[in-house]
Amino acid sequence: MKRGIRSTLTLGAALTAWLALATAAWAQAPGSWTRAFPETDFTQHSIELDSIMSGGVPKDGIPSIDEPAFEAAQARRDWLAPTEPVIGLEIGGDARAYPLRVLTWHEIVNDSVGGQPVAVTFCPLCNAAIVFDARVKGQHLTFGTTGKLRHSDLVMYDRQTGTWWQQFTGTGIVGELTGTKLEMLPARLESWESFLERHPDGRVLVPNDPNARPYGRNPYAGYDSASSPFLYRGPMPEKMPAMSRVVVVGDEAWDLRLLQDKGRVETATHVIEWRAGQNSALDTADIGQGQDVGNVIVREKTDDGLKDAVYDVTFAFVFKAFHPEGTWHVKGDGGEG
Repeated sequence: MKRGIRSTLTLGAALTAWLALATAAWAQAPGSWTRAFPETDFTQHSIELDSIMSGGVPKDGIPSIDEPAFEAAQARRDWLAPTEPVIGLEIGGDARAYPLRVLTWHEIVNDSVGGQPVAVTFCPLCNAAIVFDARVKGQHLTFGTTGKLRHSDLVMYDRQTGTWWQQFTGTGIVGELTGTKLEMLPARLESWESFLERHPDGRVLVPNDPNARPYGRNPYAGYDSASSPFLYRGPMPEKMPAMSRVVVVGDEAWDLRLLQDKGRVETATHVIEWRAGQNSALDTADIGQGQDVGNVIVREKTDDGLKDAVYDVTFAFVFKAFHPEGTWHVKGDGGEG
C-alpha cells in the first residue's frame, strides 16, 4: 500500500512538472511548428489547432525505429518475461513480435512485413497499440513523432508530405493529406508466451543499440493507478473511470472487467475473448512485473470462419474523446451486449 501511495505521488509530481513544460512550449506555438515542420501545410487542418498540445519533447525527440533489427524468437525466448506484452503481427506467413519494452521508448517502427510496408505504433499515454498499412494512394510513407499530443494521444507526421496524423484514428489532421485515413491492420496485443505458441518460427524486434534506452523499464510507472490521464483536457467518460481499460472495436467499447467476468462475448459480427496471462506495461517500473490485464482476442465472423480483426485495448477516456457518440458495454449497467 505504501509503495502504491509513493508511486502515485511521484507520478503526480512528474505529470505536474511535465504539464508546466508543455504549457510553456505551447506559448511559443504555432510559430515554432512552422520552423520545425517547414514542409507541413498548416493552412489545411480538420481539427482546431489549439487542441494540439506539446508533449514536452521536440520533433523526433522520441525517435522512431527506421531500420528495425530482428532475431529468431526462440533464440530470445528468455529475453522477455512470459507475460510481457508484445504486438504480434503476421502478414503472408511473416510473423513478428514488437515488444512494448522497445516501443515504449520509440512509439513507431517503420517496417515491411511479408513485403508490405507497415507502421507499428504504440502510444503509452493511451495504451494504444495500432498497426497501419503505410501506403497511401500508392505512396509509401514513413512516420516520425511530432512531439505533440491531442487528447493525450500521439500525433505522428510522415516524412513524404509533412502531414500530421492522429495515431488512435489513423486520420490525417493537419497538412496535405488532411482527411485521409490510414488502413489499420489486424494485430494482437498479446503476451510473449502467446506469440511464441502461435508463431514458434517467428522473429522478435530487438534494439539496434541495447544501451540506447533502459529497455524493460517503464517511464510511466504508476500510470495505471492515476486518477486522471496526462496532458488531457477533453471530456471524461460518464460510465466508468477514465483510466479503466476498454476493448474498442469500431465505434463500440467493451469494459475489460466485463470481458474478464464473461471470458467470451459474441456479437452479430465478432467474437471477443479474454484470458489471463499478460501484464500491463504501464503499472510497475519493471514492465515484466505489471498487473495481469489479460490477453484479448477479437475475431470477425466471415464466410471462411473466424479471422483476426482490428481492435485496440485502450483507456476509457480515449474512447470518449475519439468516439463521443460511441456505444459502451459496461459491467453492471445492463448494456452488456
